[in-house]
Amino acid sequence: MLINNGISISMDGKGAWRDNVFVERFWRTVKYEEVYLHAYEGVGEARQSIARYIAFYKDASQHPSVYVIQENRFC
Repeated sequence: MLINNGISISMDGKGAWRDNVFVERFWRTVKYEEVYLHAYEGVGEARQSIARYIAFYKDASQHPSVYVIQENRFC
């Protein structure tokens, strides 16, 4: 299917763990910090809640390991 659509897979070695480590760690974080802590009423609620968490995660990841208060960094 990928070849038919002109898509090539970028991997430095067949099944190398380094290829997916960042994505796997991200989804582990989403599961432990968002999904496992909530009992969603349905798929729509889950999607909205997870989308909010991802937006929060994206903003927080731009300021790694520092406290940001009113654009002042402390640490």
